[in-house]
Amino acid sequence: MRKKKNGYLITGGILSALLTVVIVTGFFWTPYSTTAMNAKEKMQPPSPAHLFGTDNFGRDLFSRVMQGAGTSFLIAFLVVLIGCSAGILTGALCGYFGGTADLILMRICDTITAFPAILLALVIISIAGSNEANIILALGILFIPSFARVVRTQYAGIRDLNYIKSARLMGVRVPRILYAHILPNTLPVLVPAMTIGFNNAVLAEAGMSFLGIGIQPPQASLGSMLRDSQNYLTQAPWYALSTGFTMVLMILAFSLLSEGIQQRSSK
Repeated sequence: MRKKKNGYLITGGILSALLTVVIVTGFFWTPYSTTAMNAKEKMQPPSPAHLFGTDNFGRDLFSRVMQGAGTSFLIAFLVVLIGCSAGILTGALCGYFGGTADLILMRICDTITAFPAILLALVIISIAGSNEANIILALGILFIPSFARVVRTQYAGIRDLNYIKSARLMGVRVPRILYAHILPNTLPVLVPAMTIGFNNAVLAEAGMSFLGIGIQPPQASLGSMLRDSQNYLTQAPWYALSTGFTMVLMILAFSLLSEGIQQRSSK
């Protein structure tokens, strides 16, 4: 019987691949300087010379979007890396051992999630300072509980299965059981959680930059560009549309990829 194609996975994979190519290219090359101002070309509409037009300082928006998307992508990737790594460690310990460690660590996670994420990030950044490293650290901490809960649930359900009991009886060390025997079986749930976490991280970084506490000028960020574009919605609508469309496309691509992975793992 012919297998039905996974449209979500194919579409999400193609969009994600195209975005990744543009983002990686933006780290090394952009058509124009992202910081050089040109008063003669400010607020130019889209044209062959400037695909997305120019902003209020005459900077090429396509180049700025390339850099801004790369900044948002890199921050989101590192946030998910921190949150997922610490979440796996926390969830594995809680789910496998249970008891007092589980109670204490889960209560800490509950305490973190009890506060609005943006508000807690504001507090951390106001204390530590507004720079890229502190933004990544603050958001990474906020993402730990969501990953920890996913991993904890999986480990608690797998730890008493026969093959895990057999591994313990054979003298396999606990770290190997945790990361070589149980972790691979959590991937069907963990991978979609990571893609969803990535989208949330993109939105969180954009929200912080929109509020003025994220990435600071002259470095481009999708959130800060959206904030700047709101003053020119009628005069230069392409400013907001190009930035907003890029953000929507990035989130859509990874959402479709996540849905496709979930459908494939459920078969």
